[in-house]
Amino acid sequence: MKNQLKKAAFLWDESFLWGIMAYKALKGLGLPFDLIRAEDIKRGELDKYEMLFVPGGWASNKGKALGEAGRRAIQDFTAGGGSYLGFCGGAGLATKAEGGIGLLNVKRRPTKERVPSFSGRIELNINEHPIWVNQDSNIFHAWWPSQFVLEDKEIKVLAAYGKALPDSFSSDLNVGDTEANGGWKEHEALYQINLDPARLIGEPAIIEGSYAKGKVILSLVHFDTPDDMNGAAVLKNLWTYLGGSQDNAEGRSRGSSEVNSKLTAELERAITQLIIFGERNFLWFRRNPMLLQWRRGVRGLEYNTLYIMIGEIQRQIMQYGAQVADNDLNKIRGMLVPFIEKAQKLLLLERQAMQKGHITYEKCDDDRIKEIRLELFSDSKSHGGMFKDIIDKVDNLLFLLLKQEERKSLQPDIKQI
Repeated sequence: MKNQLKKAAFLWDESFLWGIMAYKALKGLGLPFDLIRAEDIKRGELDKYEMLFVPGGWASNKGKALGEAGRRAIQDFTAGGGSYLGFCGGAGLATKAEGGIGLLNVKRRPTKERVPSFSGRIELNINEHPIWVNQDSNIFHAWWPSQFVLEDKEIKVLAAYGKALPDSFSSDLNVGDTEANGGWKEHEALYQINLDPARLIGEPAIIEGSYAKGKVILSLVHFDTPDDMNGAAVLKNLWTYLGGSQDNAEGRSRGSSEVNSKLTAELERAITQLIIFGERNFLWFRRNPMLLQWRRGVRGLEYNTLYIMIGEIQRQIMQYGAQVADNDLNKIRGMLVPFIEKAQKLLLLERQAMQKGHITYEKCDDDRIKEIRLELFSDSKSHGGMFKDIIDKVDNLLFLLLKQEERKSLQPDIKQI
């Protein structure tokens, strides 16, 4: 029966930017998977698969989407011999944190004790394991990871953090520049958080354990980072090791469709102008094709997430001929335009506030800033407000388009027959 099971299931819910990043990495490597949602898991769809992959995102939101029934289904799947692979938020979901699944006896270090805003390249001290086969370097990428607290001696540490590279960042501070000019002490006093990436050295970055009969690997490192050949090699090894297999299945371009293209082009132009607005006002710059680096005090990740996801909707329609009801796009446009107008106003106010003193994305004394932030994002550290309403609609639409591509890739290309 086991040999009849399908490749890997990819849990889409509450992944957003990180879901697209993982999707592109897996597609680019020809690694087979099916996109599924929490509702599919609740219906028992995991029984068809060897492996469950959960990409980054807010672990707490993933847990809410799964609910008790979904979390229990993942426990049963893994206990029966299924493999679980989680990156960053997907790793956090499998821990014993509140709302987590508890596949491994692992907790997450409290925010006050960890380095909460590290991002970029970092060395790993790796231990022998099949996932490191054919590696030329021990340098990988971490993007604002949590930190593990291990409470089970049976859990294997596959890699621990080493030294951060000079081109990485802690919050909005470049590591190389900061360490060459006085270090972290003064900045930590000002930012009131741990910033020195040396605090990460020796902390577990990738771990492996078991849940009954199933293998579980949790990684705080993103092996799905764009243009990271080193990470791509590990990603392929992970797929093989955990049973996701490899079949070099690549989707075929279906050509452009004019259906919906004007509406999606309009959406893409609007969100692109917001990104340009932030660049023009020295609030962020691009670090790679998927990620921005923003100044402390603004919600750069949220704006970038909308930009990447809307761009992917446009790509699906233009490159693969995917189709969607114009009404759905019009609803998104009706929400996005006022959001962008308010966001631009907020960003200018936040920029002005930065000139007067230190602010964070959640703390500021300006009542005008507080009011707009509450409307756009709520007071949640994760997603809320107008942003959450928009991103959920964009996410649902993108999922449907990706499933269209998935189905088309299984159909014969008539022109080539």
